[in-house]
Amino acid sequence: MKFLSSFALLAWSQSVSGFSTVAPKAVTSQAAGSYSDRVDKSMVGIDEAGGFDPTQGENAALTRNNVGEVWVPQRARPRRNRKNAVMRAMVRENIVTPSNFIYPLFIHDEDFCQDIASMPGCQRHSLDSMLREVGEAYQVGVRTFVLFPKIPDHLKTNLGVEAYNPEGIVPRALRMIKDKYPDCVVCTDVALDPYSDQGHDGVVEDGKILNDVTINQLCKQAICQARAGSDVVAPSDMMDGRVKALRDALDSEGFTDVSILSYTAKYASAYYGPFRDALDSHPGFGDKKTYQQDPANGREALIEAALDAAEGADMLMVKPGMPYLDIIRRLKDATALPIAAYHVSGEYAMIKAACERGWLNEKDVVLETLTCFKRAGADIILTYYAKQAAQWIEKDGLY
Repeated sequence: MKFLSSFALLAWSQSVSGFSTVAPKAVTSQAAGSYSDRVDKSMVGIDEAGGFDPTQGENAALTRNNVGEVWVPQRARPRRNRKNAVMRAMVRENIVTPSNFIYPLFIHDEDFCQDIASMPGCQRHSLDSMLREVGEAYQVGVRTFVLFPKIPDHLKTNLGVEAYNPEGIVPRALRMIKDKYPDCVVCTDVALDPYSDQGHDGVVEDGKILNDVTINQLCKQAICQARAGSDVVAPSDMMDGRVKALRDALDSEGFTDVSILSYTAKYASAYYGPFRDALDSHPGFGDKKTYQQDPANGREALIEAALDAAEGADMLMVKPGMPYLDIIRRLKDATALPIAAYHVSGEYAMIKAACERGWLNEKDVVLETLTCFKRAGADIILTYYAKQAAQWIEKDGLY
């Protein structure tokens, strides 16, 4: 007791005899950012006499420190590492930067851009507009892109032969980007659904998606894309064995440096609707549940990941993203390959809709969402917010 100040001694004595009905004097703080009265941490006299005092009794919840303040005698206090912005930044476990992003771009063979109603802020770009968008994203640090074409109906067939037309929209777009921004990484989607008159990722016969016949076409598509300058082919079709076939096809044609980003755990999800609006690629019949994964299954993703890794995939993707953070974590723990998460169109549209109604702060919720992908284990994030998020990150000085 001899070490206590006179004020603390008074506080301690009052605590023993019960609370005073007179509140302690407040000290007004004029510190920057603080406009409230300072708190008397003895907490003596704030209630009427006879009330419950957590510091009193045989099993008191709190005690008092050497200066008479209420005290929880706990050595480990995690809040110490959160006490200010500098400390939080120093111990931050996951940081999102524009180099983590792949920016999906929708393109069409028109001389105008077309807004996508279900994806506010996104457009089907003309090729000139696409190039401008790449340039704007490039300026804020986004250097990786993936192209998704909207194909005119008259070019769609069951065999999807337009997918490997060397003068098709994707090869031309690739050449334009690589000519102007040679150090960009451009990824290309390998699947038949944009080119199919059936709206499916593969060739259809009697209502069934033909696995091996589809892979035959996908190999032609990937080689066409590689010849046009694709850095990364990204098979999204979910056919069995397609990664091995694509790797062998690429290697046999001399494209050993072209990477494969496999859609490893692509679920038959309800979150894809706006994307299918953008490409006009809704299934012509039925659904995609015979080749895309069941949303109820988690272990199945490990089977797909093991197969894709063994067949030569360089990166593994989980799609959708936020509802499948557990799958991202499972794959991260199961493989040494980089993991990508696709922040899909439905997730994007949900955030946009809530923000348009004033229910969420768009910047805060987007950056939190992207950080959640990193925390779950994603090394790469495909997001329609790539350019905008990079602008926010740059403005806040986060990289």
